[in-house]
Amino acid sequence: MFKFLPLLLLLVGAGAGIAAGHFMAPRAGHDDAEAENAHPKEDNEAHETTEFVKLNNQFVVPIVQSDRVASLVVMSLSLETRAGSRERVFEREPKLRDMFLRVLFDHANMGGFDGAFTRPGKLDVLRQSLADVARKELGDDVSGVLITEIARQDN
Repeated sequence: MFKFLPLLLLLVGAGAGIAAGHFMAPRAGHDDAEAENAHPKEDNEAHETTEFVKLNNQFVVPIVQSDRVASLVVMSLSLETRAGSRERVFEREPKLRDMFLRVLFDHANMGGFDGAFTRPGKLDVLRQSLADVARKELGDDVSGVLITEIARQDN
C-alpha cells in the first residue's frame, strides 16, 4: 500500500494543478475590453494633463545626534505637474531645492527620519509639506511631490 502512496500523491497534485490552471486562465476575447473598461477615459485624460519632473540631483540630509552627524538620508524627488510645466520647474529649481532642504532639515530635526521612518503614513506628512512649499513657488502647476528614492546610511 505504501509503495503506491508517492504515485498517488503525484497524480492528485498534478490533477489539482491542471484544474487550478484551467479555472485561473484568462478568458479569451475579454482582456482588451476589460482593460479598456478598467481604466475610464477620465483617468487617461488626467494622466495626459500631468507630467513628472525629476529634480536633477539627490537631496542629502544629515541626521544630527549629540552634536555630531549620526547618519545621512539621501533621497530623490520628482514633481507631479501640469503638462508643459517642465521648463518652469527647472527655471525655479534652485529656489525649490532651497525650500525643500528647509523642509527636509526641519523633518530631520523633529525626528522624522528616526527609527522605521518608511512605515506607511510616516512619510505622508513630509510629502504634504514638500508639496505645500512647491505650490508656494509654482502655484497650481504642482499637484504632488513623489519620493522616488530614499536611503539612510548610519555612521
